[in-house]
Formats: sequence, C-alpha cells, structure tokens
Amino acid sequence: MRKEFAGRVWRLGDDIDTDIIIPTQYLALETVEDMKKYVFNPLRPDLAELIRPGDIIVAGKNFGCGSSREQAAEILAALKLSCIIAKSYARIFYRNAFNNGLLLLENNELYDLCQEGDDLSVNLENRQVLLGERSFSVASVPDDLWQMLEAGGLVPLMRKRNAQ
Repeated sequence: MRKEFAGRVWRLGDDIDTDIIIPTQYLALETVEDMKKYVFNPLRPDLAELIRPGDIIVAGKNFGCGSSREQAAEILAALKLSCIIAKSYARIFYRNAFNNGLLLLENNELYDLCQEGDDLSVNLENRQVLLGERSFSVASVPDDLWQMLEAGGLVPLMRKRNAQ
C-alpha cells in the first residue's frame, strides 16, 4: 500500500447508505465486476462510468450506513479508489472496507472545503491531506487494519499468516 498518493475528488453528501452504494436489485448479478457498473446508481447513475482508479471519494458524515452488506465495500474496493475520506463512517461499513482492502480516512473539515474535481494529495506517513495550499490532518490507521490493507484485505492476510 502506497503511503503517498494523489487523486481526483468525487464529492458525496451525508448518510450515503449501502442501498445507494449498491442497490439491492444489482446484488443478484454474478460478479463484483458486473455490480460495480451500478455503484451510486440511485444518487448519480453516471458516476460509475466516471470514477477512475486512483480517484478519491470525499463524503460527509455516516458514510456506509444502512445494511451490513459487505458488497458495498467490496465494490468500492473493486473500483480501485485510492481511499475514501469522510467525516464519519457507519461502524460495520468501516470494518467491511478494511476487510476488503479499502482505505478509509476521517476528517471533519475537508468535505466542506473541497469541490468535485479537485486534486488531493495524501501523505499517510504525516497523516496529512493537501488541498491546494491547505493541509488537513487525518487519524492514523491502527496497525492491525494497516496490515490488512497491505495484504489486500482480511482473507489474503489470513492466508499469509496461515501459510507461515
């Protein structure tokens, strides 16, 4: 996992629930690759086509609320986002994201000051996000979750540990 990266911002609001991330009717599709075409469909049907690997979602509070469906985090990880930065996360989504190798960061100010299309630079060593000349701090990722990210998620981490 890279400790420094930059990406383009996609800005979403508060209370983005798992039904918005991936609506129920698309969960029956055969693969995550099939499902990811419909990410955020109820909110912004065009967004799935616009998101590129390395992009960053910046959101308000309570991102990932709603059901405990793991596919929501799995699909966002499959989009190869650099990370999501939100004011706060639903607890189950937070853990599901790390289980699937998706980096989540928290900051209370960035959402209110950034615009969609802005470029952000993230330095995890310094726990800083740069938006132009402004710097924002983010909480550090706990060691156990960082190990999970570096392995690509919980299952790859457990395979690695059990092979030793």
